[in-house]
Amino acid sequence: MRGISKRFPGVVALDDVSLEVARGEVVALVGENGAGKSTLMRILGGVYQPDAGEIHFDGQAAQIPNVTSAMRLGIAFMHQELNVLDNLDVAANVFLGREPVIGPFGWIDRKKIHADTEPFLRRLGLEISSRTRVGELSLAQRQMVEIAKALSLNARLIIMDEPTSSLTLSETQRLLNLVVELRNQGVSVIYISHRLPEVGVCADRVAVLRDGRNAGELVRGEIEHDRIVGLMVGREIKSFYVESSATKTPAYFKVRRLRSSRYPAREVSFDAGRGEILGFAGLVGAGRSELAKAIVGLDRFVGGQVSLGGEDVPVGDPAAAIRRGIYLVPEDRRGEGLITGMNVRENVTLPSLGRFASWGLIRRDRERKAAGEQIASLNIRTPDTETLVLNLSGGNQQKVVLGKWLALSPRVMILDEPTRGIDVGAKAEIYRLMRALAGRGTVILMISSDMEEVLHVSDRVAVMHEGEITGVLERADCTQENIMQLAVGRRIPCAKAAYAN
Repeated sequence: MRGISKRFPGVVALDDVSLEVARGEVVALVGENGAGKSTLMRILGGVYQPDAGEIHFDGQAAQIPNVTSAMRLGIAFMHQELNVLDNLDVAANVFLGREPVIGPFGWIDRKKIHADTEPFLRRLGLEISSRTRVGELSLAQRQMVEIAKALSLNARLIIMDEPTSSLTLSETQRLLNLVVELRNQGVSVIYISHRLPEVGVCADRVAVLRDGRNAGELVRGEIEHDRIVGLMVGREIKSFYVESSATKTPAYFKVRRLRSSRYPAREVSFDAGRGEILGFAGLVGAGRSELAKAIVGLDRFVGGQVSLGGEDVPVGDPAAAIRRGIYLVPEDRRGEGLITGMNVRENVTLPSLGRFASWGLIRRDRERKAAGEQIASLNIRTPDTETLVLNLSGGNQQKVVLGKWLALSPRVMILDEPTRGIDVGAKAEIYRLMRALAGRGTVILMISSDMEEVLHVSDRVAVMHEGEITGVLERADCTQENIMQLAVGRRIPCAKAAYAN
């Protein structure tokens, strides 16, 4: 790709960007949110057309007017925001648009689709049937379906945009092994990730973008965390994590015998104090997201009690949870946290429209002021409050989700994968924000599949396995080994009960 430029209304997304990838080479493409990584790859994948520049593939000038043309060239694109259809089964998603047909009337050969899909699922260690409806899968499993779709194309170049953002350690390792296997088979890979340790493991070369321009490259012997960060942000981030100053406080938020519809026979109970960041770790399918949704009333529950400051919170009533200051930032920000067809102002003020209305009419000047305050506070990169959320980068979309709840002064903030797909600079900002919120007495429940994040951000860690908490680790006992032991259902001596009584 040579001299690629792309502009959107009010935004220069790419300015004279170039990128080269050799056959059988893994190139990591990194940069802060809004640096232009996804835009560049969408041009290569036929989603966008460049305003300037040219693309050469296998030595020949290439025109890529649409996704189908990219696929014909042998380019497979795994998007950061998943492109799966929840109402179809796994096999139908893997071969969507490429279905084999039989008979004079062109009936889809369902038997062949399922037979061809199963080997890809086994290769990825995904223990589900190809006949499972995708809507029944977790976000991590849906991400693995996207990977299976890319493998089914027998592509010569695979673009992986944040492929491990929802995967556990074991699934991530399986994917990294797959990347090495593909490289050995002569397949080229462009690997986009904010998890920089992964980049050091799998990349032959790192290409860095900053503010829509090339910022530099590092070859294998030069790939180091600090050097990558320096090129990404143009400055040194001296303090990535914020040290906890929290002291042990009495239980303020209590969950007792809560049972979700996914694990109706398992009860979850725990306490959290004011100003505490209680991390929740576990493998995919452990029930962490289901627990979060049950607490705020989004998932059907079987039984249990929730109390805040000594007052009971009606379980199963989202409006009651919001009235009491219990808010959820969901794992799937685009599907559950935002209305992408609305602008930043509308998304930020949506949960609290009554505050911005007079005689039933919404005062947009008040909305703009409130949205502007959140944009400034969270450093949201947007031209203005009227920009569609759809046009923001993933990290800035996440900040908009945070902003709409922070404007309401939360008492309990449940953050499900809060830094999924977010760059190192934005991560540092969110960690500082979490500590500032905790310092004001907010209870923070943080669900994360990023082990480094769990270890460094949490004051305590509750570990879940198949719908129950197997133990809680104090900060001094929080090690990767202890967390993994609990995550697979083993009890260990240093793990404590989830609540006092």
